[in-house]
Amino acid sequence: MNEQNKNSQPREEAPKTVQGEPAVTSSSWKKMLSKRWVFPAAYLAAAAIILTLVWVYQDASQKPLKPQTAATESENGSEAKTSAGAEGKEGEAVEVIANSENMVWPAADAAEAAVVKKFYDAEGSEEEHQAAMVQYNDTFTPNLGIDLARKDDKTFDVVAALSGKVTRIEDHPVNGTVVEITHPGDRKTVYQSLSGVKVQEGKEVKQGDVIGAAGRSEFEKDLGNHVHFEVYEAGNLVNPESLLPKK
Repeated sequence: MNEQNKNSQPREEAPKTVQGEPAVTSSSWKKMLSKRWVFPAAYLAAAAIILTLVWVYQDASQKPLKPQTAATESENGSEAKTSAGAEGKEGEAVEVIANSENMVWPAADAAEAAVVKKFYDAEGSEEEHQAAMVQYNDTFTPNLGIDLARKDDKTFDVVAALSGKVTRIEDHPVNGTVVEITHPGDRKTVYQSLSGVKVQEGKEVKQGDVIGAAGRSEFEKDLGNHVHFEVYEAGNLVNPESLLPKK
């Protein structure tokens, strides 16, 4: 009797095995996917991932450009330096051309004007020293340049021995009218005992331009109409005849 009652009692459901768990999981996914916010959230996440990948790719692709930019800037800098160097060389070339002028005699007609008093050369002989002394009143002074005059004592045109800029015009009571011309290469030429000066201070003159005419001075009045010609290099007196062409 008891056994029949036991058999007739309703059986309890056995616990679900592991095989039943997928059904619960599948049901949970369906419930989650049925939510309205799932798909927008998934879209936003995917978009964020894509944008991140794009940003990483662009950043990686831009890094190699920096050395190229630096190289371009370096090339541009080299070009600028080359250009500046070319300009510097061009400026130097102009000065070299100016320095390449060979000095000419300061007389328009060099053949008619002779050297009547030479430059006092400290290394010259005693006879040459005596011939290169200038007497002024009771004083003898070494001649600092050379003096040109015509045999007939006539005046003549005095010209610039080199191209340059007129840096001084002075009426000196003893030396007469003086014109100084400064040339490239730290060189100066000085012309004394002039008359009828035809240049202006501060103006450029070309080699062979007429400066004025030969005249007289109190310092060398015994020479008559003449031009006294001096040459300075770096502030030092130089014998003009060492730079002038041979007659």
